[in-house]
Amino acid sequence: MVASVLAKAKKYRTLTRLIGDQVTAQRILGLTEDLKLQALDLAKAGEDGIRSRAREIWEENGRPSGRDEEFWYQAEREFREAEDIATRASEDT
Repeated sequence: MVASVLAKAKKYRTLTRLIGDQVTAQRILGLTEDLKLQALDLAKAGEDGIRSRAREIWEENGRPSGRDEEFWYQAEREFREAEDIATRASEDT
């Protein structure tokens, strides 16, 4: 989800180079900044988000028993990586 939001922001940013109207280009650039912040919010998971993703991973792996911590840590790692990507993207201007 984070990657798709950041891809959209990048696409909009690229489009601003093709627009001759400076006001419109500035508005679109403002939207790209909003999208970057949205991506950052999506990447910040609380316990519920991690739990939900860990359950998805568990289901994707055939619902094995005894691997709870492995899936929990994988979910945490995914959110941490997504947050790092979103943070770097929000710092790019």
